[in-house]
Amino acid sequence: METFSQMLQLLFSGLTIGAIYALIAVGFVIIYNVTGILNFAQGEFAMFGALISISLVKANLPLWLAIILSIVIVAAIGAVFERTAIHTARKSSMTTLIIITIGVSIAFRGIAILIWGTQAQTLPPFTDNTPIKFLEAVLLPQNLWAIGLSIVILIVMMYFFNYTFTGKSLTACVVNPFAARLMGINPNKMSLLAVVVSAGVGALAGTVIAPISGASYDMGMMLGIKAFVAAVVGGLTNAPAAIAGAFLIGIIEAFTEGLWSSGLKDVVCFSLLLLILFVKPEGLFAKASGKRV
Repeated sequence: METFSQMLQLLFSGLTIGAIYALIAVGFVIIYNVTGILNFAQGEFAMFGALISISLVKANLPLWLAIILSIVIVAAIGAVFERTAIHTARKSSMTTLIIITIGVSIAFRGIAILIWGTQAQTLPPFTDNTPIKFLEAVLLPQNLWAIGLSIVILIVMMYFFNYTFTGKSLTACVVNPFAARLMGINPNKMSLLAVVVSAGVGALAGTVIAPISGASYDMGMMLGIKAFVAAVVGGLTNAPAAIAGAFLIGIIEAFTEGLWSSGLKDVVCFSLLLLILFVKPEGLFAKASGKRV
């Protein structure tokens, strides 16, 4: 029974970690499918979301209002980032654009150090965080918030891209940008919208993880890398596939850390990435043909 409860505890931890990766991985998928760019500043949106919401709470704003305002502020930061960094260099090569996003992520971390310093900070949990016992395993309500929000975001994204005019316009820019222009759709505006949405979702991820593990200026780098790995493993062209990949990575990390060593979890994670790139580069859960959000 003790072994079963340990396994269940590790499963809960993996689902929580996977939920955080999923929220950030969705941002990777949205931007990649609309612009064709891999945005390695995506993790910094989560960092800004966490630290801004903490500052707003310290300024005596209600927690729910601080979270909403932080998402709006980070979405605005995403808009500025897209107009100044991506849009102006849109005709550059893919390598140049990726280097630009890496440079922006470094600049974002530098700005965060100047504003918040290097000390880790915490955000209050969304609700009462009294542990819940389930079959001898312990689950915190904040973990349920992380898992639940990732599921809600998945449902919202699927509805948005499949059943709304704006979502279908974004998809049209992916399938055939030239035909989209002929139909009156502006790919440049769709690119801006994609980055704004992904920045907002990334900020939400930051506010979810801040009560669990705290927030610091450098939290976005590893979160972004792991979310990118999750998106590639699951399928970079498909949001549900990327989310499935995120949960898979989270569970693998939790079991590796719990049963062997915390130092091995990154090795296992990146080894899986290399294996997928060699064997099934389109991702484990994605269709091989065509881009689809």
